[in-house]
Amino acid sequence: MSSKLSKRFYIALIIFSLIGQVAWVVENMYFNVFIYKIFNASASDISLMVALSAVSATLTSIFIGALSDKIGKRKIFICGGYVLWGVSILCFSLIRIDVLNALFPTAVSVATIGVSLVIILDCVMTFFGSSANDAAFNAWLTDSTDSSNRGSAEGINSMMPLVAILAVFGGFMALDLDKSESWTIVFTVIGAVVILIGILGIFLIEEPVREKENSRYFDNIIYGFLPSTIKQNAKLYVALIAFIVFNISIQIFMPYLIIYYEVSLNMADYVLVMAPAIILASVVTFFWGKVYDKKGFAFSIAFSLLWIMLGYIMLYIFTNKALVFIGSLLMMSGYLSGMAVFGATIRDNTPIGKAGRLQGVRIVSQVLVPGVVGPYIGKLVLSGADTIVNGDGTVSFIPSADIFLAALIAMIVAIPFIILLAKRRKNEN
Repeated sequence: MSSKLSKRFYIALIIFSLIGQVAWVVENMYFNVFIYKIFNASASDISLMVALSAVSATLTSIFIGALSDKIGKRKIFICGGYVLWGVSILCFSLIRIDVLNALFPTAVSVATIGVSLVIILDCVMTFFGSSANDAAFNAWLTDSTDSSNRGSAEGINSMMPLVAILAVFGGFMALDLDKSESWTIVFTVIGAVVILIGILGIFLIEEPVREKENSRYFDNIIYGFLPSTIKQNAKLYVALIAFIVFNISIQIFMPYLIIYYEVSLNMADYVLVMAPAIILASVVTFFWGKVYDKKGFAFSIAFSLLWIMLGYIMLYIFTNKALVFIGSLLMMSGYLSGMAVFGATIRDNTPIGKAGRLQGVRIVSQVLVPGVVGPYIGKLVLSGADTIVNGDGTVSFIPSADIFLAALIAMIVAIPFIILLAKRRKNEN
């Protein structure tokens, strides 16, 4: 029998998931654009930033997730984390050429200093963001749902990255991102909103009923990596392995996606092209969580893979705006619906009361390994990419469609693990 979730739960889910994803979109998709446009960053710089951020997110999720289990509280980490997350985003508004020239008047390359500062501050921001969102918010979501409604909740949670992309695209349309002052506006507005949401959470979030544990903190930290835990939760770890390969495929192209649209395809109006695709993909993802609840893992993941692989093929082959739109729609629908399916099945197989200490292994599969391996593969694919000379004489690379072919190959590698997981689930039903 399905358990009904409260309106207050859904309001908290929507607000915190959306604003959290807005912040992650700015980091995952626009920090790359920021250092590319303002500091002429290379593919290696972008790959390094994504990798270090992934390491920061993973370590944070392991230690803070385990701590939230030990204390038996999620709310304090969510609300406090969002406030500090917002403050760290505000700090990016100070990383400007004029400020760096004033601070380092004798520096040979202010651009190099700018890239380095962005990478360092990105790791700091990731610590607060992962504490609030990856570790605490995701554990709260697992605690607050059960197997009868998890797909529906995860459908909403997983559609938010696309809704966030739409919100960010729309908000950035009026800004000239080649200008430093535009980025100051971006970081100031996003940072202030995240802070306000953290304060709102004090009054909105309902703390799930959990008992404070007597286990040792260190035991909570290593719990998800113990052979005994893996043996007792085999389905969970098969799902995590499949999730790793799925996310590696995503991270091969995602750090370069906006640059590809804008620079490689000369789509200055890429926001207008992508907005309808994002809206439609968000609707698909919302309903796909309900499909998971009714049809199960095998049925729902099969269509997600079909959509994303067809999207990759179209984006690799075509440059026509209409066909790029269709390919992007398929890619985004498959990506987000796949995230919803994997998210729900991982939560379904998470031992009750141990959601916090298992956020670390979830982030290993969603962020760390994909965030290191995916961009590295993308960098290798783009190692021979064409270049353009900027107005100031510097050189920037032009991403090629080969990133989508590499992503397709990686997704094919995920299929055997997904089949194994589907068979294990079927055998238990």
